[in-house]
Amino acid sequence: MSHLAVFKSIANRSKFLSKIFFLLIVGFFLAIQHGCERRELVRITPQMDTMQSYWVRVLLFSNVKDCTFKTNSRFNVTNMEAGSAVSTIDTGIAASDDSTKIALSAGSIQIAGRSFAGNKLIVYPSEPHVFSLNGNDYRGKLELIISSDGNSFDVINHVPLEPYLAGVIGAEMPDYWEPEALKAQAIAARTYCLYIKNRFGIKRNWDVAKTQSNQVYLGVKAESAPVWNAVNDTYGQVLTCKYPDGTEDIFPTYYSSVCGGHTENSKNVFGDSFEPLAGVACPYCKDVARITLFFWPMAQFDKNIVTKRLLDKYPQLKQLGEITDILPEEQSDYGTFSRMTKIKLTGSTGKSDFLRAEDLRLSIDSTGKLIQSTACRIAKWDNKWAFLAGRGWGHGVGLCQCGAEGFARQGKKAEQILVHYYPGSNIRKIY
Repeated sequence: MSHLAVFKSIANRSKFLSKIFFLLIVGFFLAIQHGCERRELVRITPQMDTMQSYWVRVLLFSNVKDCTFKTNSRFNVTNMEAGSAVSTIDTGIAASDDSTKIALSAGSIQIAGRSFAGNKLIVYPSEPHVFSLNGNDYRGKLELIISSDGNSFDVINHVPLEPYLAGVIGAEMPDYWEPEALKAQAIAARTYCLYIKNRFGIKRNWDVAKTQSNQVYLGVKAESAPVWNAVNDTYGQVLTCKYPDGTEDIFPTYYSSVCGGHTENSKNVFGDSFEPLAGVACPYCKDVARITLFFWPMAQFDKNIVTKRLLDKYPQLKQLGEITDILPEEQSDYGTFSRMTKIKLTGSTGKSDFLRAEDLRLSIDSTGKLIQSTACRIAKWDNKWAFLAGRGWGHGVGLCQCGAEGFARQGKKAEQILVHYYPGSNIRKIY
């Protein structure tokens, strides 16, 4: 065989092998993708048979007129009537790739074109007890409550506590962080949820919101193996402390992203007083947080906008007229920096009033992404108010998330991290 024939033979064989290799690679990635898609729903939602006191009602949406619902399993719709009367209807809708519309029509909620009487409905998917709402997957059940005026409805996710936490931990903290930091976060989040549920849930149709106004909840999207490990490794664990009457109970285990070097006393921010929330030094968050979070850039707001936002939020301030001066009345000094805790506002009428610094911050910047904390200075800047020399991100009370990661990198266990940020607290198992 000539050299040319040999080269042609090799070339043809190479093309054939390349095609085989290409097909194998494509098949491999399709298998991975398909496998990942299925694995999202393979895990059956745990704790579905747990007692009601360990379920969480998460407000997903309020005052909406419609939403899209989807599940890969059959589901029931239950009309919750007066008293204990309950009627259950199997919609007969099997697993489908199509979304089902939930809408309000003529004072009744329609699901998949069927109208259901009653102001409260429970939608209950069968195993694995997972459903999609507006494109996001959640576990447990769905409650729909028509508003008193009949023009909208609230959407509430009923989910057992542990799977609820699996949707919180990965939303509040990167899942690639140290396992001990994730475990500390899990215990803090579990305790906080139960405290808010027990204190405020009895007065309303839901326990916690899905936003940072309580703690961020993303459902199945936030889940991962490290997150579930943190939840399972701390199963049923909460933090407690001594109350003034001598009893021991859970307390609001607040936490924030970056404290800036020292956590704040809860009394100065939220008005409540608990021994573990007096504030402690935090030596590690500066080594973990991004530089723009630990030292954040100046934020400016037009003076007219500041006046409008403050007066809209606090009508009692209208007596001040236009806000002409904003000065720190009280602050916590930590040596290298200070955090404003109380603000004095003076207006064009010559009158003055006071606000907590955290209330001022979130009234002017409801996102909290520009004025990242109250550890800053306020100055007049032409026709604007400038917030500058700031550090940290969040209210600064309780656990510092970046600080917890820093402690974990130093080999500290979750228990040690929690004792540092919540001194005087104890870990207890409630189930």
